[in-house]
Amino acid sequence: MAQSFDLVLRGGTLVLPWGMERADVGVRAGRIAAIGDLRTAHAAEEVDCTGLHVLPGLIDSHVHLREPGDPKVETIETGTKAALLGGLAAVFDMPNTSPSITDTARLDWKREHVKGRAWCDIGFYVGATKANIAGLAELELQPNVCGIKVFAGSSTGDLMVEDDENLERVMRAGRRRISYHSEDEYRLQARKPNYTTGMPYRMHAEWRDVETAFLGTRRLMALARKTGRPAHILHVSTAEELEYLKDYRDVCTVEVLLNHLTQTDEAYDRLGGYAVMNPPIRDQRHLDAAWAAVADGTVDTVGSDHAPHSRESKEKPWPTGGSGLTGIQTIVPLMLDHVSAGRLSLSRLADLMCAGPARVYGVVGKGRLAAGYDGDFTVVDMKRSRTIEENWIVSPCGWTPFAGQRCTGWPVMTVIRGRIAMREDEVLGSPEGAPVRFRG
Repeated sequence: MAQSFDLVLRGGTLVLPWGMERADVGVRAGRIAAIGDLRTAHAAEEVDCTGLHVLPGLIDSHVHLREPGDPKVETIETGTKAALLGGLAAVFDMPNTSPSITDTARLDWKREHVKGRAWCDIGFYVGATKANIAGLAELELQPNVCGIKVFAGSSTGDLMVEDDENLERVMRAGRRRISYHSEDEYRLQARKPNYTTGMPYRMHAEWRDVETAFLGTRRLMALARKTGRPAHILHVSTAEELEYLKDYRDVCTVEVLLNHLTQTDEAYDRLGGYAVMNPPIRDQRHLDAAWAAVADGTVDTVGSDHAPHSRESKEKPWPTGGSGLTGIQTIVPLMLDHVSAGRLSLSRLADLMCAGPARVYGVVGKGRLAAGYDGDFTVVDMKRSRTIEENWIVSPCGWTPFAGQRCTGWPVMTVIRGRIAMREDEVLGSPEGAPVRFRG
């Protein structure tokens, strides 16, 4: 008797955990049911993927969708639609909203709010504060929470835990891996009087220098070893940190941003405030070190740190404007372009943006193209060449620091739990994104 599926993707080159193979993949009830030769199978929907590569649904594990906050900059709906158009099947949303996501009530609100609004699947960070440490062990085990986020430097509102005493208390409150923004707040504040409003934007990298990041990371690693609490250092931006963290694999995993793999400090002269982010874009030495760390396996995940601000904010004199860049819609095309340039393989890309996030955060049902996993796919055309244009960006802020950049390799279809959600720049159906599940 012929097999029957809800969806079959036929004839594509599948990016499997064990290598790349040309095969069919069948989905039933939202999950991958079969991989192989499915020519005799029946399917409610079939897609010819000849000449295309089928990756597991890619994940951006570091985004700021700004809700609750300012809908003129970003919302859950616009941000997840951008994710779909850019080839992402899931995103993990940061807690530094207004108000911040720091307790059960706000987390409950957010879980309810995404229903009927999220176009892709979504996980949630919970922010640590000095006031909620006692509740973190319970909060990290709430459904759909990817983990606790600690801002050890550079934050707004009450989301700042900068001193060793409270950082250690956070590490002893619970057991899941904690994600950190690692910059030393004391060094930042001590150096701040050296800089005045209106200085060149490239002063951002001088103020938030290598030692600011490296000192923060050394302090965190000492406490992680002391407490045994696993850490994920977000947006590692320096050669010094990447070399140092190789000796802490027992307690630490590593994220590098697309920006630190793509941009150097010449961007300040070209883009002005549209190049300002934390940690800052640095010089070629650090970009080269980031690629070396991708090549040798030091890097576990690559994210966008999508953090939109209004044009008005980005065009203010330094350092009064907002720090953060858009990236949710452009990370996959730019990473595919890096693949085309020979900087990494498609298999390594799938590891960094799917299997890696699944390992680091304990995702259930996602992370690999294999039977029994969610029917999430990012289908890409590696022969397609296209220029990133701002009229393609759907985030309300309306800009990208990568406008005008030509990419070879482009996402042409996003499938979420067996449903084609985006095809050839068209978002299909209605927002049916669901909260991601995590192991407690």
